[in-house]
Amino acid sequence: MRKLATVRQITEMKAIAGADMIELAVVDGWKCVVKKGDFQPGDHVVYCEIDSYLPIKEEFEFLRKSSFKKMGEQEGFRLRTIKLRGQISQGLLLPISVLNSESSLGDDVTEQLGIVKYEPPLPTCLAGEVVGPFPSMCEKTEEERIQNLASDYDSYRDKTFFVSEKIDGTSFTAFFDNDQLGVCGRNWQYKPSDTNSYWQMANALDLESKLRKLDRESNRIAIQGELVGPGIQGNLYKLKQHQLFVFNIFDIEKFAYVEKQEMGEICQRLGLEQAPFLEERKVPATIDEILALAEGKSVLNNQTEREGLVWVHGSGRDRISFKTISNKFLVKER
Repeated sequence: MRKLATVRQITEMKAIAGADMIELAVVDGWKCVVKKGDFQPGDHVVYCEIDSYLPIKEEFEFLRKSSFKKMGEQEGFRLRTIKLRGQISQGLLLPISVLNSESSLGDDVTEQLGIVKYEPPLPTCLAGEVVGPFPSMCEKTEEERIQNLASDYDSYRDKTFFVSEKIDGTSFTAFFDNDQLGVCGRNWQYKPSDTNSYWQMANALDLESKLRKLDRESNRIAIQGELVGPGIQGNLYKLKQHQLFVFNIFDIEKFAYVEKQEMGEICQRLGLEQAPFLEERKVPATIDEILALAEGKSVLNNQTEREGLVWVHGSGRDRISFKTISNKFLVKER
């Protein structure tokens, strides 16, 4: 589960040009605008990431004007990327006093504060009868944001990464195990259906037949990608029909992702399109620079800002992967 609220330490406070009442707090790789004087370098704080959905409580009522949002029938406060006085601000800093128990750096306090991840309404085309939760024999498709890996960043400098565009759609997983095909969204496995877009895509690509015949040491694999098109996330790329862009292939037998070269070979044999590959390169000097690289136009539609980039090095236990989300995309996000 994603750690949406954690105990962290402020590493630096910075002035914001032209601002008398606010300043910038730096926490790991994150930057958050706060009221001047509320925090100091070295303070232990609770940091709530963007996409956090805070419950209706008196201590969070100051968020009502800027962040009130319904999630289904539930009411709460959604944290988004915003820009104040020209400064990007991501997330929310709370004093450590909001906690009702002792805490240590790194503690996950998401549940204690009643915070969950904000999930937009599920499009009708993706609804279906649930078999059960996402299967444990596969890894979920959730890359860590680079801002949470600030302490590891120096160790990445000598490594070459496979960089591809991060597509803004809905997570799709099709796995072949026990001689049968299963199809999942991000959190649930769905029963076969002619109206569910996950299954429609799996059938259109003839995945069951192709995976059954796959010439490989083990055909117990999971195809993971982003499903995009009409009715999904506002169809950002203005596509005329649903498309699948593969970004991972998971070896169920080895419980590990295959390396990118083998993924490309498997996709070619199965007739699957990969998420747009951009380059192989080393990381730049700073997190600010790597976040700047995330900005740009999408390969799928050059009139659209891309969501960001995914960086992958190696495979198996040596695999390193993370995502860099474009701040320009986030500020404009629906």
